[in-house]
Amino acid sequence: MATVAETLSSPAVSPRAQPQTIASSHALDTPEAVHRLFALQQSHRWTMARTTAEERIQRLLKLRAAIHAHRSDLLTAVHQDFRKNPTEFELTELYIVLQELQHTVTHLEEWLTPRPVRTPAVLFGTRSELRLEPKGVVAILSPWNYPFQLTFAPLIAAVAAGNCAIVRPSEKTARTAHVMGRIVRDAFDEREVALVRGGRDVADAMLDLPFGHFFFTGSPKIGKKVMAKAAEHLASVTLELGGKSPAIVDETADVKAAAERIAWGKLVNAGQTCVAPDYALVHESLRDRFIDALRAAIERTWGRTEEARRQSNDFARMIDDASFARVKALIEEALAVGGRLELGGQFDPEQRYIAPTVISGLTPAAAIMKEEIFGPVLPVLTFRTLDEAVSLIHRLGKPLALYLFSRKEKNVEAYLAHTTSGGVCVNNVMVQLSNPDLPFGGVGQSGMGSYHGEAGLRAFSHERSVMRQGRPVSARLFYPPYTSAKKRLVALLMKLTG
Repeated sequence: MATVAETLSSPAVSPRAQPQTIASSHALDTPEAVHRLFALQQSHRWTMARTTAEERIQRLLKLRAAIHAHRSDLLTAVHQDFRKNPTEFELTELYIVLQELQHTVTHLEEWLTPRPVRTPAVLFGTRSELRLEPKGVVAILSPWNYPFQLTFAPLIAAVAAGNCAIVRPSEKTARTAHVMGRIVRDAFDEREVALVRGGRDVADAMLDLPFGHFFFTGSPKIGKKVMAKAAEHLASVTLELGGKSPAIVDETADVKAAAERIAWGKLVNAGQTCVAPDYALVHESLRDRFIDALRAAIERTWGRTEEARRQSNDFARMIDDASFARVKALIEEALAVGGRLELGGQFDPEQRYIAPTVISGLTPAAAIMKEEIFGPVLPVLTFRTLDEAVSLIHRLGKPLALYLFSRKEKNVEAYLAHTTSGGVCVNNVMVQLSNPDLPFGGVGQSGMGSYHGEAGLRAFSHERSVMRQGRPVSARLFYPPYTSAKKRLVALLMKLTG
């Protein structure tokens, strides 16, 4: 296997020079394997459920050791899958997973401690508490765009909660999935956690099984299918989807900082990020300054010329031909309906390269404004008033993230009051994901449920109510026969409720 340095030394090598699939080295890539593993884990789920916080912590520490042991192979595999720079991978995937793991290890005992709740006077003699119990055997279906982070972050939460888990990463990042499979096998017995590979037949086999919880990251279209299948089993779901996340630049914003941060958020991973700024919504008084600052930020970061940007080792590629063709068609349609090309617009199908592209002058009627772009293209739209900006955001649906650049707190609060989104970041983009104490998730078409930190533990747990009766004196006061004294007592209770 080539080293990372050797791989990066030839940036012009086409992704097509690598085979598109990898033969599985283990028999965990068939529907039959999924059924076998599910039955195996079902028989082991109560053993896992009874594990202590310390035992779960030891499993997580073993996972951390396995990740470090395969770190070099991960860097190479991700680069081969879609030419992601190793440093970018470490920053946006490896660091976030290891931080999540450490945060969970540090706080798990505290999170799992039963939480007492108050007892009303009418239940005198009882005490109540809430306990977190695992959901059993859970399914994690992860995507290709951040294959490591979006596989292991939810897995950490599932293991911390005491579940067994079957994980199925996307077949589009076959090399990365191959290394992740080795990590899982090094860290866990397959009765506890197993990673399966394969195509749609494997994913469909998982959806047909009565898992206790389905955790899915991907498109709204497939998310609806996962939810429908989960409903057949009366299983709970966490859906991490996407949407058109706006980056609002109001009239008070620091234009240079806004442009630089939006450019980074849009172009990291070649725009293939569910929380990337999908489009910029800029106050009309700042339009020209913003576009100039955006162009300067892109040139400063990825190369002064188009050729330099194409040769850059820091700029990823589209994951496959279909993704390349889809985004290319969106750009061409946007220009055909009157969009102005401010930067980029070049394509190399052999490399699956789409240049960092900025388009202005569009209306919401353009096709590129009707779906999540998921590519290195930033439409820049303008607005005059808050109401106009809010109206457009509402029209485009509930986003996974909303980014607001403003130096006026009153404006920030106004946008928070008039919009909804999975999360918000003010005066930056995407960095909200790196705080494990902030739940991450969508709303409406951008998702359902959240995770990270304690929220992840709760996503994979059932919150069980437990009441203990001490002296059963008070209960007898409300048993039949309903005498006059008991009626007066009930009347007094009703009066106390107001």
